[in-house]
Amino acid sequence: MGSSQSAAHLPALSTNAISYSPRIPGLFAFSGAAGMSYVKHVIQPGEKILVDGRLSWVLFFPAILYLIVGLILIALENAFWAWYQPLVIFGTMAVFGILTLVSAFHAWFRWWTTEIAVTDKRIIYKTGFINRHTEEMNMDKVSSVDVDQSVWGRIFDFGTIRILGAGGAGRSKNEPGIERLDMIGSPIKLRNAIDVR
Repeated sequence: MGSSQSAAHLPALSTNAISYSPRIPGLFAFSGAAGMSYVKHVIQPGEKILVDGRLSWVLFFPAILYLIVGLILIALENAFWAWYQPLVIFGTMAVFGILTLVSAFHAWFRWWTTEIAVTDKRIIYKTGFINRHTEEMNMDKVSSVDVDQSVWGRIFDFGTIRILGAGGAGRSKNEPGIERLDMIGSPIKLRNAIDVR
């Protein structure tokens, strides 16, 4: 009798698969309304998101490089070209400021419009905003998951993931699937989420 009364006071567990999305620490993930909107629309009842991944922050490296080079040039101009300092510095700020903003926006837009999700049933990949490209592969069709990382990829934790389907080395026209994902943040952790299912 006492156990039944205790059980009556326990909160009911939610069956909403979207509300609970355990993620592997270290993945560059964004689970807001904009970040996972496509995945939320295609998720099926009872399907659970195991992990959602993102492109690596190294997409912003060109913008960071433009900013650093611009600051170095401004410092040198301020030190050695005092007579032309206002005009030269203004020109440098304008050129490298525009390059930094354009490069940063391009990287952010690519990062924002790319979604990668691993559920208990499939792998979902989406890229693009107006011209959208999507790929999916059921978990039972996954044959192997390969990760390629360069030296820089090992240092900054990004790489390329190749998901090979069963029955072939790659993707065929009649069997759509995910063949290659580039510039993925924490690719080893994402691969482990696919392997351990």
